[in-house]
Amino acid sequence: MAETLRVGIAGLGTVGAETFRILSERKDILLSRSGKKIEVVAVSSQDRHIDRGIDLSGVEWVDDARKLCLMPNVDVVVELIGGAEGIAKDIAEATVTNSKYFVTANKALIAHYGDELGKNAEKNDVSIGFEAAVAGGIPIIKTLREGLGGNQFTRVYGILNGTCNYILSEMRETGRDFKDVLTDAQALGYAEADPSFDIDGIDAAHKLSILASIVFQTKINFEAIHTEGIRFISPIDLEFATELGFRIKLLGIAEIKDEVIQQRVRPCLVSINSQISQVEGVFNAVAVEGGDSGLSLSYGRGAGGGPTASSVISDLLDIASNRRVPNFGVKSDDLVARKSINMDGLHGSYYLRLKVFDRPGVLADLTAIFRDENVSVEAILQRGRDPEELVPVVLTTHETNEEAILRSISKFKLLDSVAEDPRILPIEKFS
Repeated sequence: MAETLRVGIAGLGTVGAETFRILSERKDILLSRSGKKIEVVAVSSQDRHIDRGIDLSGVEWVDDARKLCLMPNVDVVVELIGGAEGIAKDIAEATVTNSKYFVTANKALIAHYGDELGKNAEKNDVSIGFEAAVAGGIPIIKTLREGLGGNQFTRVYGILNGTCNYILSEMRETGRDFKDVLTDAQALGYAEADPSFDIDGIDAAHKLSILASIVFQTKINFEAIHTEGIRFISPIDLEFATELGFRIKLLGIAEIKDEVIQQRVRPCLVSINSQISQVEGVFNAVAVEGGDSGLSLSYGRGAGGGPTASSVISDLLDIASNRRVPNFGVKSDDLVARKSINMDGLHGSYYLRLKVFDRPGVLADLTAIFRDENVSVEAILQRGRDPEELVPVVLTTHETNEEAILRSISKFKLLDSVAEDPRILPIEKFS
């Protein structure tokens, strides 16, 4: 490789512009840390006339970002466009096929095509860098792949989406409903105009699939992840959770037992005494358990121009320094396609909230159904005493299996006293 690492950037949005700025303003620092100059030689974006607050003079502008992959003066292509298909996928495939290094913040692309891209990169003696694809400014990929690479973990979990964490934090603190707080999040730039990927859990599932691959040396299996979002969470759920000593968080969790993996993304209750419950606002956190190092938790901003660009720069420094490790911690051929267990086989405790007519015998009917399904009730909370009005009732259970909970809910729905579908949230236990 030449004494200068020549970079082409595809996409000059918030992250792309910030990456360009850092590379331009910190040349001496980056040189001292890698032994090579890192220089942006070409860029591509949809509109060259936008004022991005960066000086692009002397840098070649390419209208079609795919051409960056073919330019002889480009050693590494940084893709910051996004999306699993289309131009982002074209750039990724062409870059490694042409024996150029590839760096991206695109979690969807890696979640769907990471195995394939990694294998092609190895074949062409280059690497793919995706530190920025998971948890923004937290160097979690490097931490798991290298710093903790000698551990054999049994569980990885975390708050992987800052938008959802912000919404849930604000709802709990202010008592406002989901739609109201979502509107604020969009105005602040924490949520997209179409927030579906965030609030429906898809973004977190993309990231979880990548983490699970590295932690468990398994092929990425995004399709196997049970995914739920936070649209149905109401202020009353957050109030009840607080009263019971919990907070509600959208968590991504992957566990392995007897070589079988279970992966899920969904809102759940966690004890206010757990470390993960203290992560608030737009922050992310990722934890691993079961290894020689014990519990390890990494915490930081999960998105934004600065944090994400920091992770992009980290990958570029590795390439410039010729630091090479397998893309997912082991060579692509050593990644195992492990079996997955579905949600029916999951065991744990649960929170259920119902709206019922406050009539004699309602609680007896509910607990009788649980008795028949061999579900033990731990606590019951009820609000209101008006036979003509709907009142919320919350039940928490001792450890049981998800299949029994789902059967119970189907029977609850048949009761005349139950006015709407019960809300169910698992209670997850962490250190």
